[in-house]
Amino acid sequence: MKRAIGYWLLVVGYGLTAVAAAGAQTPADSAQKAYELPKLFSSDSVIHFTLSTNLRAIARAKAGAARYHAGRLTYVDTGAAPIAIPLRVRARGHWRRANCDMPPLLLNFWTDSSKKTLFARVGRGRLVVHCRNADTHEQYLLQEYQLYRVYNLLTPFSHRARLARVTYVDSVSGRQTATRYGFILEDDDAMAKRNGARQDSSKGAKAGDLDAYTDALVGVFQYMIGGTDWSVAGLHNIQLVKQPDGTVRAVAYDFDWSGAVNASYAKPDYRLPISTVRQRLFRGYCAPPEEYARVFALFNGKKPAVYALYADHIGQLMKPDVVRRTLEYFDEFFATINDPRRAAELVRSCKQAQ
Repeated sequence: MKRAIGYWLLVVGYGLTAVAAAGAQTPADSAQKAYELPKLFSSDSVIHFTLSTNLRAIARAKAGAARYHAGRLTYVDTGAAPIAIPLRVRARGHWRRANCDMPPLLLNFWTDSSKKTLFARVGRGRLVVHCRNADTHEQYLLQEYQLYRVYNLLTPFSHRARLARVTYVDSVSGRQTATRYGFILEDDDAMAKRNGARQDSSKGAKAGDLDAYTDALVGVFQYMIGGTDWSVAGLHNIQLVKQPDGTVRAVAYDFDWSGAVNASYAKPDYRLPISTVRQRLFRGYCAPPEEYARVFALFNGKKPAVYALYADHIGQLMKPDVVRRTLEYFDEFFATINDPRRAAELVRSCKQAQ
């Protein structure tokens, strides 16, 4: 009990400092100012476009090397005629590609054709789509999109995303197959460049090999959303970026198997001591207690902004009961990190390796 109280005093002691630091300029912030964000990711309004490509062939690409297919993306800008952008499209991903009716897509834009459009300088955009053409699966997608927005509030070392209302047309038959929400994710290289860094594909990282604060933040964020389908060492749903001074940071992505989303198809790995993804399990790397204190203070400071996301124009696209269950799930997390004993237990359960 004394250890828990002592740890809690450390958390409180670092609280105000961490909240102030959250608003202070960091090297990443400076790099972000010098980097011109593509227009696509400069707003959170919902965009509307039609994507025409060989959807039947793409849906059949369940395994092996996926080939590109010619496509066309058409959207209407404010007060203008429809703008059509030729591009290449292919299936991507692993589990979703093999198990979903509609696989995630990679949109490969040509510089010349996308110049002076909303998609200028996007290059490659990962389009996250519905797994099944059903309202429930569309809600899963909106829930995952919200988690990217939450992550963006916590750190610039996270992928930007833009929600879209997409109409899908099979270019061979000319048939419209669905109109559903999807979102485009910032390319890995672009995310690293925005933060003045570059990708690092090194595997096998252990606790202490990477930036301690970022390690703590990633672990706590994953615990907040009920994420267990990730590995820093294995680079599974984790990207590493290296800054010019040699600092390496972990960046999480792909959150549809998290407890916050609670998709019907999501199951925890059989080697983990949990039976549903809704059960939280801390799998973060070990870091000095003061780093966890800073992270807990950051989460507490950002809590109002996080909850506000579920009441804004995006949150209102989600069903009320989905929003309620999500915020109740987050309530449990905040109760944990603000309880001296449970917060100390969480930190003590950290991992040296994954």
